[in-house]
Amino acid sequence: MTEDTLHAAVSIGELARRTGVPVRTIRFYCDSGVLESRRSGGGHRVFDPAAADRLLLVRRLRAMGLPLAAIMRVLDGSESISEVAAAERAALDAELEALRWRRATLLAIESAPPEERARRLELLARVHDRSVVIDSVVAFWRPILGPLPQEEFDSFIDMNVPPMPSEPGPAQVVACAELTALTTDPQVKTAMKQQIWRSDRDRISDRLQFVTSVAGAFEVAAPVVAAHESPHPGAELDQYVHAHAAARCERDTPRFRRALLTTGGTDTDPRLHRFWRLTADITGTETTVGAVHYWLLDALRQTV
Repeated sequence: MTEDTLHAAVSIGELARRTGVPVRTIRFYCDSGVLESRRSGGGHRVFDPAAADRLLLVRRLRAMGLPLAAIMRVLDGSESISEVAAAERAALDAELEALRWRRATLLAIESAPPEERARRLELLARVHDRSVVIDSVVAFWRPILGPLPQEEFDSFIDMNVPPMPSEPGPAQVVACAELTALTTDPQVKTAMKQQIWRSDRDRISDRLQFVTSVAGAFEVAAPVVAAHESPHPGAELDQYVHAHAAARCERDTPRFRRALLTTGGTDTDPRLHRFWRLTADITGTETTVGAVHYWLLDALRQTV
């Protein structure tokens, strides 16, 4: 410091009076590198007058709950106040989501019938937040829908496990926990693979084309299912059968339709019906992939 700067220097006591920040806190900020200070001839801390503005900014940012690491990025100019505020808000949103999930979980245990409480506790203990559900569903579907490009695969996951509402209810959390338990059952995964691909999966050389074609057939049939029309032969069913026949280099014949209907093998598996029922409960829509699939199979039975 020059002689003039030393003359204008502010003592730690004066800085505390100007800003309302306790002396011990100012010392902490100095030791943490937030504030710069010098020593006077007598060995006391002294500060540049601009330190008051810097300290007030730190105090206000701390009042918003921002950590010192984020505040330091503002002070050194590497991030703006709006950027660190946005990051902190995002972290807070995640924390609030976790708290809402936890609250719904506790309510689910609290409201369970006494004879059901132990089982529900065991079930919910495996699903401590929504990310566990997402990870389990992704791990379940990835080997089944492996040929799908990432963008289409992500869209499928979004449709089957959408974002939870701001205030999830106990029933939704229990449904998610039950769905997670099913996705981690290897037998359920095998059954679902057979339901989706039917038979002769190894004969399908272009699996991406097959999955895309079946998805297209489901999109055509979905509005009919949503309208609660009874299963019936028509363009929706023809497109679905054609997707399977073309993938296996066969023609759409009565023989092929009978084989397609009987080679699923797992269509009556109660675990798969429960899987799709839970998916409907979570998504809030009855027009799940499973519902469309069962509609098409019921329509197919009318043609064989």
